[in-house]
Amino acid sequence: MTSALHGRLVLLAGGTSAAGAVAARTLLDRGARVVVAGRDPDKLAELADALPRLMTQTCDLTDETSVRGLADRTHSLVGRVDGILHLVGGWRGGGGLAGQSDDDYRFLERSLTALRHVTRAFDDDLRASPAGRFAMVSSTAVARPLAGGANYAAIKAASEAWTRAVAQGFAKDARDAGRPLTAASVVFRVKALDGLEQTLADAFADLWDADAADVNDTIVELS
Repeated sequence: MTSALHGRLVLLAGGTSAAGAVAARTLLDRGARVVVAGRDPDKLAELADALPRLMTQTCDLTDETSVRGLADRTHSLVGRVDGILHLVGGWRGGGGLAGQSDDDYRFLERSLTALRHVTRAFDDDLRASPAGRFAMVSSTAVARPLAGGANYAAIKAASEAWTRAVAQGFAKDARDAGRPLTAASVVFRVKALDGLEQTLADAFADLWDADAADVNDTIVELS
């Protein structure tokens, strides 16, 4: 049976990591069209060499103008986006509460900034898609924040709140238009992503086989 993901256009935002490579391969294997966006052209080229069907775009996802340009280029080259997996992340921490420096916070904040830019630039795409799906990777630290990871947990909590706001926007748009909900926004929580790359990729791809109303505004813990 053909997957509901088949033929959909999916953007991996910050997808040059190991998790991005696994997600790209999994999505391509299920018949999706995949665009990976990141700031490092060498990593993008390496990924494209490994996956010839992959499309890549160089973009600073923390820069609003750059992300708007990404959206324009994507629309022009391959069309409207049906799904986004947000993989911009990173870790800095330790040293208890006193060790939570502003420099570390600003570094971690980039993932939230990128999340805001990407969801705003492609919001119309996901709402208009017959099967729009958005997901971001969060952390179990949100539910149990530690002093040594306060910066990290705070950014992840804010990112979850933003992602849930995206979900509410999808639901309101469908309700106001008097039509069934077709788009969903989901949070995936992990304790650590290392070793769960395939689990994440499969869970994201499986979102297309679920009804949007069943998965919109959900938090899914992966283990």
